[in-house]
Amino acid sequence: MKGSDILVRCLENEGVEYIFGLPGEEILDLMDSLSRSSIRFVTVRHEQGAAFMADVYGRLTGRPGVCLATLGPGATNLITGVADAFLDRAPLVAITGQISRERTHKESHQFLHIVEMFRPITKWNTQIESPEVIPEVVRKAFKLAQLEKPGPTHLELPEDVAQAEAPPGAGVPLEATEMEYPVPNLESVERAAEVLVSARHPLILAGNGVLRRRANAELAEMARAWQIPVAHTFMGKGTMDPRDPLCLLSVGLQARDWVMCRFDPADVVVAIGYDMAEYSPQHWNERSDKQVIHIDIAPGEVDEHYPIAVEVLGDISQSLKALASLAPPRPRFEGPSPLKEIIIEELKGRAEDDGFPVKPQRAISDLRRALGEKDILLSDVGAHKLWLARMYPTYQPNTVLISNGLAAMGFAVPGAVAAKLVHPERQVIAVTGDGGFMMNSQELETAKRLGISFVTVVWVDGSYGVIEWKQRTRFGHDFGTRFTNPDFAQYARSLGLPGFKVERAGDFLPALRQALALKLPSVIEMPVDYRENLRLTERLGHIVCPV
Repeated sequence: MKGSDILVRCLENEGVEYIFGLPGEEILDLMDSLSRSSIRFVTVRHEQGAAFMADVYGRLTGRPGVCLATLGPGATNLITGVADAFLDRAPLVAITGQISRERTHKESHQFLHIVEMFRPITKWNTQIESPEVIPEVVRKAFKLAQLEKPGPTHLELPEDVAQAEAPPGAGVPLEATEMEYPVPNLESVERAAEVLVSARHPLILAGNGVLRRRANAELAEMARAWQIPVAHTFMGKGTMDPRDPLCLLSVGLQARDWVMCRFDPADVVVAIGYDMAEYSPQHWNERSDKQVIHIDIAPGEVDEHYPIAVEVLGDISQSLKALASLAPPRPRFEGPSPLKEIIIEELKGRAEDDGFPVKPQRAISDLRRALGEKDILLSDVGAHKLWLARMYPTYQPNTVLISNGLAAMGFAVPGAVAAKLVHPERQVIAVTGDGGFMMNSQELETAKRLGISFVTVVWVDGSYGVIEWKQRTRFGHDFGTRFTNPDFAQYARSLGLPGFKVERAGDFLPALRQALALKLPSVIEMPVDYRENLRLTERLGHIVCPV
């Protein structure tokens, strides 16, 4: 077999279902090998979309998603999506082509040092030097991508290696071994229990790691045993049912969250599966006076605002079970937090608001009404993300997907393609602003070609709204944030897809239900009143958390 055949054989052995990518000259042999494989190649319209699709596939399955691009601009176009997977801890394997090795010592057409470019945004990456090493290289790439904390790896395949014949007997894939995570040290669990027993106002901060390890049930068990309230990061949505009295909802929008979500009186914070890229501890431990119990598979980051009293390292589920078993009788938590009270009030109070442009609270209420508890919502990046992350009630793990570590615009539409491929039985909605939508809207054609359906809801305000809002707050004016839009409903129709326009608040929910019933991707254009950003921010700013 030639090198490209061995690579594809190894990918099949890893259980790869889809490769998201775009063909190119330097990967002709690899594409030819894929054409004879069991792997479904999903041709995208931009490599960034391919990386976002692989990112979301990895988040939802726990197995590495795979994206493919040629050398030069193909590889550079992958970088944003790969970096997103790096900071949001999604397992992903990126594969890129490269020129033949005899040309790499000199200036050459489209030649860039791709391995060096990918080094800062991957857990591991390498150039494949010969067909014989491919089984080892592929197994290592998939193992490291999936190993906690997960993330992207990268393989570069020069075209001469892809074409080279392997010696007889070479190219046999290596079998994957079951990954087992260490059992937490009992002494560490006991020390953590001692700290909690003496705590006056403990609080749990649940992060993305709880969802990655599917430990949400154990989190709820531990929180109830100790009667400790739980706040979660944006990417931790779904770690705990918001209807639970112990759930304080999301934090991460602004520094004041620590006041409004009971961080202010907290003397001990139990950080579980917490990634600092989501919400810096400087925001919730400004004076560095709170003790931290760090529960995760990996040791905690060194940070002056993250003073670790105890580290409980090992499988998160087992750590939480062990800690729950040591809980003494405790008085019932009396909540909720001021932040949760305001969010519930805002959603209920404005769920029927007929104002136009549509109030974000009305839009969120209608989205929740239209979707079942296991249906999936993907949020792009922009003002809508702040509203959804803060207010959208999330009842099941991995049903709200957000780009938060990198916060990359253009995430939602390609992400929805992957979400629907993974869960064809579920309804899927991509919510995006008019800025983010135009960055990867071309992947709607990919969705149509694949025969999958989801709804894209475009919140329209004609600007990069978050930046405009922050400029006005800081300087009293905005600059460089405005743009004009196409007719988004007509844009969808130009692709042969249904397009809807919301012209009054009452139009949205009927349009949403109609669109979800279709067998095609569809687009709903909805003007949204982002003046609510300032009003709600001012309201939240006046809240002082009782001690």
